[in-house]
Formats: sequence, C-alpha cells, structure tokens
Amino acid sequence: MKELEILFNRIIQRVNVNLRELNFDVTPFAMTLIIPDQMSKFYAFYGITPDHPLDLHFEHSALAGSYFLGKCRVRNSILYKSDIRGDELKRKDRQINFGKFTLTLTKDERIDIEDSALVKTLVHNYSHDPETPEKFFIKDTLAMDYANIHGSPSDGCFLGPYATVDLTTMRDCIIGAYSYIQAGEISHLNVDPGTIWVNSPGNFNFYYKYPPELLAHYVSLSPEKVPWGVLIDFIEKRKFEFQRVFDFVNLEEIESIPKTASLDRYAVVLPNIKIADNVLVSQRAYIENSTLGKGANAQENCFIINSHLEGLNVTAHGAKIIEGYLGLGVFVGFNSFLCGKKQNRLKIGEGCIVMPHTIIDIEEALEIPANHLVWGLVRNREELATNSISLEKFSTIDTTFSSGRMHFEGSGASFVKAFKDRIQHILDVNGAFFADGENAGHAQKNQRLSLNTIQPFQFGPMEGMYPNISIVP
Repeated sequence: MKELEILFNRIIQRVNVNLRELNFDVTPFAMTLIIPDQMSKFYAFYGITPDHPLDLHFEHSALAGSYFLGKCRVRNSILYKSDIRGDELKRKDRQINFGKFTLTLTKDERIDIEDSALVKTLVHNYSHDPETPEKFFIKDTLAMDYANIHGSPSDGCFLGPYATVDLTTMRDCIIGAYSYIQAGEISHLNVDPGTIWVNSPGNFNFYYKYPPELLAHYVSLSPEKVPWGVLIDFIEKRKFEFQRVFDFVNLEEIESIPKTASLDRYAVVLPNIKIADNVLVSQRAYIENSTLGKGANAQENCFIINSHLEGLNVTAHGAKIIEGYLGLGVFVGFNSFLCGKKQNRLKIGEGCIVMPHTIIDIEEALEIPANHLVWGLVRNREELATNSISLEKFSTIDTTFSSGRMHFEGSGASFVKAFKDRIQHILDVNGAFFADGENAGHAQKNQRLSLNTIQPFQFGPMEGMYPNISIVP
C-alpha cells in the first residue's frame, strides 16, 4: 500500500505544478477520489480481437476495475474503473490530412498514459493533435468521475466530474464540472462548470453556459465534498446491478440478440429488452425495459430505461434516456440527461440533434419536433422554445444568432453539416449499415472479442499495484 500512496501523491503534485499559473490546487479534490485500501479489490481486464493490435504495457500502475482494448502503454498512473478504448486508433501507413499538409504514419498509434489519475473516465477515439498523430497522450492529468477524453491529448490538466473534452488538445487547463469543450487546441484556460463550447475557427462558434445555481442541482463539486447531485444519485441507485455483472465470471446469454448485434459482457441488461440488427451496446452501458431499433448504439456509461429508440440512434458516451421515445436517427450527445416521467413521457422527433451535455428534465409531457437542434436546460415548453431551433432555420444563419444563454456566430450550415457528417461516421464505424457481409463495424467485430483479467498485488508494500506486465501476441 505504501507504493500506491507514494504514486498517488506524486501524480497530484505533478498536476499541481502544471496548473500553478492558474493558482489551482487539485489536492482536496483528489483525496476524495481514491480509497487506497479498495484498489486491491478490483481486477483489470482487457479485450483481444483479431481486428485490433494486441500491445499492452503496464509498469507498476494501479489499474483497479479498468478496461483496455488496442495499443496502450500505462506508466505509474492510477486508473480506477476507467475505460481505455483503443479500437479506433490510427494504423501504420494511413495518410492523415491537416489542412494543406499530408502525413503518412510510420507506425500504429498508441494511447500513452503517464503520471495521471483517471477515475471512472472514458478514453476513446484517436489523437486529433496534428503534432502527435501516432501518440494519443495523457500526461500529468487528473480526471474525475464520468469525464470523457475523446480524441483529446492532454498535458497537465484537471477535468471535473462529467466534463468532456472532444477532439481538443489541452495543455495546462481546468475543465469545470459538466463542461463540454470541442475547440481544436486550448492552453492555460480555466473553463467554468457547465460551459458548452464548440468552436471551429473561421467556420462557427457555439457557446452556452448553464446558470450555476441550476446546474448545482444536477452536479456539484467542492473541495470539502465528493461530487453530488441528481446525476451522481442516479448512478449510485444502480450500482448494485453493475456489481453483479463484475462479480460473476459467467452470465446467462440473451438468446434474442441478433447475430449482427453486439452486447458487451460488462453491460447491464435487465428484463424486457428488444435489440434489433446491427445494434451496439458497449461496456458499462445499462439497458432496462427498452427497445433499440436497427443500427442504434448505446455507448459506454449510457443508461436507457423504459424507452424506445426507433433505429440509427446514437446515444453517445455517458448519455441517459429515461421514459422517452426517440424517432429514427436521433443523436443524443455526451453526458446528456433526458428524463421523462412514466405518465409524462418525452418524445423526440426523427433527425433531431441533442447537443452534448443537454439536460431535459420534465414534469409534463414534452414533444420535440423532428429535425431540431436542442441544447442546455429544458424543463418545460417555454424553455424548449428558447433552447431549440429547427435545423433548417439554423442552417440559414451566416453571421450571429442568440437565444437565451446560447450565442452562435459563423455559418449555421457548416455547423449542421459537421454534426451530420460526424453522426454518419459514428453509425458507420459502429456497424449500423452492415448488410450482406459489407460495412462491418464494432457491432459485428466485437462479437469476436475475448476478455481476460489481471490482478494486482494483494499484500505488502506493493498492495494495489500491478507487476510490470507486457501483453503482446
């Protein structure tokens, strides 16, 4: 246990050094994250498939409850129930275009985590930093509960609970709780909690910020207390079901799953579900009394409860859908919380885009018309009118537009096209369009996934740490 505590303290101080210019001390937040005597009670696990290079290296790291897939190197870091998913890393000889420049990769890309602590954090996609196309690095970084590091290399950063950095290189930044940032490259920024910022320089800039007093009801953070709020309570109430999945070596297979769909071994699936062809349900997803139509996906840390998804739906990492009906092709962004009620359900029309980190929490029935963009906090029809717009109308914006707390400048048409192109890409790589042996994606390839476990030292000064391990073919 002594070595684990030394490691954790060293990581904290390295993050603090990087954030010294922002006068931010991560120590009080970090001390609530890791309970040292719990770290030896969880195994780590990794996936093997014929479609992904097997090349994993762990050097005295603490990896409690974490999952690995693809090419990863972890050195002296603490990963606690995190998912390091390298199934979309770039491969050797691939050509990458950055503006007018073209690079050819000389080796496979790797996820490289060094001197960082990631707690219940998802790392996915591939490096979108043109300066490190072959390394998706995370260095001197502390990420809290249910943060997402999605294609976003980071050096010297702090991510609050439910924060998402998406396709953004970060250096020495603080990303507040429940903030979503997609901005290319940022440095030495302290981003307030509840900030939704999507910036493509020269094309568009979308900005929304939650009212602090209202966001605090859903997720809060202070140096004196672990994260709390509606979002934390929601997951805490369902912890037992996940514990059951991780405690049992073998679980009963669900025979009704089509051969073209994939249901992860570490997903929670409760009774009365219907899963159609080409559906992907990722690890740590939670599905209860719901229907997922053809080509839909539920990504890591998603919850879909008492809901019907018509098909070709993207439920991005950490999104939650309760008592809802979603039409064909609805996109629900990262960590969104869509909460209808049993007698007052939420209905979202075909082709809608629900922005990342959107909260729809209703007490009366609510219907969102087809092909609308929705963002921010929506609790009733009046707030929906302020925080939504038809995609057709949004596409006509060519200067600036404001509605409530949302401000947009640039080309609305470019913004809508960028989102639609990305949704199409997500569906494609997840295998939503698989037919006649063509267009296979994660839903089909993951059927050939085998899982293996590794365990840490159980006693002595190395308790909770792992021996030096290299896992290669």
